[in-house]
Amino acid sequence: MRIKLGLCAAATAAAFTFSTAAFADDVKLPSTIAWSAYNTGTTGYNQSVAIGKALKDKYGVDLRVVPGKNDISRMGPLRSDKVQFVANGAGTFYASEGVFNFAAPSWGPQKVQVLMTSTSNAGLLQAATVESGVKSLAELKGKPVGVVRSSPAVTIATEAYLAFAGLTFDDVEVVEFGGYGAMWKAMETGQIVSAFGSTVTGPAKKLEATPKGIYWLETPAADKEGWKRLQKVAPYIVPHTITLGTGNITKETPMDGAAYPYPILITRADQDPELVYSMVKAVHSEYDNYKDALPAMIGWALDRQQFEWAVPYHLSAVKYWKEVGVWTDEMEAHNNNLLKRQDILAEAWATMEAKNLDGEEFKVEWMKTRADALESAGMDPIFK
Repeated sequence: MRIKLGLCAAATAAAFTFSTAAFADDVKLPSTIAWSAYNTGTTGYNQSVAIGKALKDKYGVDLRVVPGKNDISRMGPLRSDKVQFVANGAGTFYASEGVFNFAAPSWGPQKVQVLMTSTSNAGLLQAATVESGVKSLAELKGKPVGVVRSSPAVTIATEAYLAFAGLTFDDVEVVEFGGYGAMWKAMETGQIVSAFGSTVTGPAKKLEATPKGIYWLETPAADKEGWKRLQKVAPYIVPHTITLGTGNITKETPMDGAAYPYPILITRADQDPELVYSMVKAVHSEYDNYKDALPAMIGWALDRQQFEWAVPYHLSAVKYWKEVGVWTDEMEAHNNNLLKRQDILAEAWATMEAKNLDGEEFKVEWMKTRADALESAGMDPIFK
């Protein structure tokens, strides 16, 4: 699965010949809209609120943001029509693929699709303490590295960054924690020397202020083999130049690193096409009216969009991006392949009910079934 970051230069240049205001005239939104997001106080929640204010000011729309502590609590309201959209993260990919929490009989692969993405100047990387002396991913070999129990986003990302250096979990001392905060607290106490997170996450700022210090570990885009190994584990992570961070990352000392879009504005494939079209048009056309609300809001800019990501764009969103003039034939081919992938997964899932399995037996059989179906179509199952 090939993932690209942002727009090609030609598409970007073409896009900026259009005025976003010209596309805002026929936005048709209900008086109240709801979308779920990460917990209150998170950047995903705060960005959603900022966008909601802009929509209220322009269109008189009340955007109700429903906080959710995990992927299931954010996706559940979307499935039950309690919200129309989700400002989500890496869990979008897991839901689309039907893995981890979504490998359960009550879930399965979800036809979730993208409207827009946000990629700010921050990054999502593996950090080490300065005290440890670790300055590269390869130097984590034999060291205690944190993961979070029941958090695929953290665990898979850590596995992917180790893979960049040709390492696996067998090459490090894996220390499991019950939560993200507890893992980062262990960086302060010295229980571990490395953890995954945002370069501007609160715990990273706290660690920076301690004697332990913080040092982010780079993933140079020029290391093609390293990136091939990384994206074999986590295809949703992409190369990214990071200028917003802590420790050794500043505007003056940027890092050749990595990230994935966050938040990612998604909906269901069967969502009302007019609602999807109007929402993406509204969020895009009102960018100038919310971009200064938070430093991370720059991620919603047109030149930050990732149109060839790991989950397909909704067809109504594609319609809008075509009108704006940024959607290319290459993007269309990429998107169609992802839509086909979702169809194959849905067909494979439909065969599971007759197998009359539950618990771990169900999950094992499903992972085999999805892998067989994807491989038969010439696609990489990624997870087995």
